[in-house]
Amino acid sequence: MKIVLVEPLGIRPELLEQYAEEIRAQGHEFVSYPARPENTAALCGRVEHADAVILANLPFPAEAVQAGKNLQYLDIAFTGVDHVDLAACKARDIAVSNASGYSDIAVAELALGLMLALSRRILPCDCAARREGTKEGLIGTELFGKTLGIVGTGKIGTAVIRIALAFGMKVLAHSRTVKPELQQLGVTFLSLNDLMAQSDIVSVHVPQNANTIGLIGREQLERMKPAAMLINTARGPIVDNTALAELLCQGKIGAAGIDVFEQEPPIPKDHPLTAAPNTILTPHVAFATTEALERRAAIVFDNLKSWLGGTVKNRVC
Repeated sequence: MKIVLVEPLGIRPELLEQYAEEIRAQGHEFVSYPARPENTAALCGRVEHADAVILANLPFPAEAVQAGKNLQYLDIAFTGVDHVDLAACKARDIAVSNASGYSDIAVAELALGLMLALSRRILPCDCAARREGTKEGLIGTELFGKTLGIVGTGKIGTAVIRIALAFGMKVLAHSRTVKPELQQLGVTFLSLNDLMAQSDIVSVHVPQNANTIGLIGREQLERMKPAAMLINTARGPIVDNTALAELLCQGKIGAAGIDVFEQEPPIPKDHPLTAAPNTILTPHVAFATTEALERRAAIVFDNLKSWLGGTVKNRVC
């Protein structure tokens, strides 16, 4: 079998080589590329003779699926798979696995980090200190006692809830299903509209799919308190960022911490949120910690070994 890693996994070279040697020891060919392909044509060239392909969040369109004439397996080093044409994979009976769970803690910690940075005005404080300034006009607020609304109570949402409870926050939640184990911790489940209206901070943790695109639209954003904060470390299209930017500029929403956008970064300089006040924008880094990336690699190569042995683990298609 020819195994092709079409983009870097962000792990130490020696760790990647360790995984590669394990695959080669089984009699398979393993090829990895040190950088992403420049375009779809280059991607197609990389997968042309591959039996199995490993990728992270690199877009993998139908054209790439069709270019892999021998392709039998896609091993996705990411939780979300909306960047892969699953219909094209299904049409060719190509098995697809993901690496769900590798970044739960990393994403949860960034979500809380954004809350802390915005509530204590850490970026403006840093600027003031570097410019011989004082705390004048930089008095922050505490998370303790605030009401946090969690949209989506999967593994990441639940991880955020547990951290928030340790901070002394009251937690509300909206999810497809009410979870008794979270209710036992004191979490109250509400409709989305009620959660948006009652929360001091709203943090989004749902996957992107046909049901969640535009879930947090203008109508929902307008229900938020004037001093409320929105955090999005899930997927960009879930939130109407244009409406969010307008409401921030109008002072109808207090602040926002955004890690994801309508497209993968870099985002354009004129993106509506770049001019909005009281925002922290990060370039889709929530999942990216040393620990998470190494955990991801372990899951990905375990998926690969299982597939080579005849079993598809973590199958999404």
